[in-house]
Amino acid sequence: MADPIQLVRELERGLPELLDQVGTLVSAESPSSDPDAVCACGEVLDSLVDSQLGVSAERVEVDGVTHLRWILGRPRVLLVGHLDTVWPHGTLQRRPFERRDDRLLGPGVFDMKAGLVQAVTAVAMLDDPTGIELLVTSDEEIGSPTSRELIIEGARRAEAVLVFEGAAGDAVKTERKGLSRYTLRTAGRAAHAGLEPERGANALVDAAHQVLAAEALARPELGTSVTPTLATAGTASNVVPASATVEIDVRAATYEEQLRVHQELCSWVASLPGVELTVEGEINRQPMDAVSTRELFGRVGRAAETIGVTPPPGVGVGGVSDANLAAEAGAPVIDGLGAVGGGAHAEDEHVIVERIPERTALAAVLIGDLLADPVRRRPTL
Repeated sequence: MADPIQLVRELERGLPELLDQVGTLVSAESPSSDPDAVCACGEVLDSLVDSQLGVSAERVEVDGVTHLRWILGRPRVLLVGHLDTVWPHGTLQRRPFERRDDRLLGPGVFDMKAGLVQAVTAVAMLDDPTGIELLVTSDEEIGSPTSRELIIEGARRAEAVLVFEGAAGDAVKTERKGLSRYTLRTAGRAAHAGLEPERGANALVDAAHQVLAAEALARPELGTSVTPTLATAGTASNVVPASATVEIDVRAATYEEQLRVHQELCSWVASLPGVELTVEGEINRQPMDAVSTRELFGRVGRAAETIGVTPPPGVGVGGVSDANLAAEAGAPVIDGLGAVGGGAHAEDEHVIVERIPERTALAAVLIGDLLADPVRRRPTL
């Protein structure tokens, strides 16, 4: 690796090539809903990795979804990213990849294709990348249903896990709330809304009771939110609804709070006579707490000082990522090591061009430090 102080300058000189690589990835649309498209984008990434590291990906297919894994020697440091985006096919036509002033624009550029390029480039800058495992999944945006076990397995064998999701402003992510998702279904009895509504059992009214009760489960002072998000009910405007469905999103800063809400929701019964209530759902990802990130956050600060930049602060965020799964597996983990920018999942999604060299250099020095001086894992039960 070049002298750390010169590393940023070297990357600044190579910036046009980095931007071309980001553009190639962004231009390969990869919505989570289309596994074939995500797989095709993976081929683009595999070519990039092969050109930089001289190694091809292992393709791991789970339930028709293909994930990519590169293992260089005995895995010690796991790098995690994802190829899939929230953007449907056709988004690229109205929002093509482009550089506008000091911003890169395009669907998935911040979340998280620029971060993937930065991760690969950082590994390529190491004198000896032996000990690196790079895992790039294809279903993170929909909850990692087929990649979950791959992430947990990789985290269990790693000494440290680095997740290249986009940064939070200038900060890395040192805490993430946990996520639970539920579906409430009420089943009642239809009747004519004008002639004999009393013969019906209104599933929508019962669902309304459940929505209000769900909101009451929130404890903002503890960082717990319980948010009804989607609802459907009824078949016609003159029919007492025989069914209703409500989706509920739960975020919590502690596992204890997740468990409290889970137990409450799963104990509920219908409020109205003639209506039955079923609750489906579970804890999807446990919180990533500061204990999981403490030592690696200190390493990030030292790496920043080594390359002559201000150490990034650490912040907690409400969104979840695969870092939650790594923390659940007991691994030291840090998130938000990817691109600096903003607008994830939004029309103004962007990456700040001038920060790419700095963040890539930071990752390279951090990875090199971890390979030279391992982190002690937390004991797990």
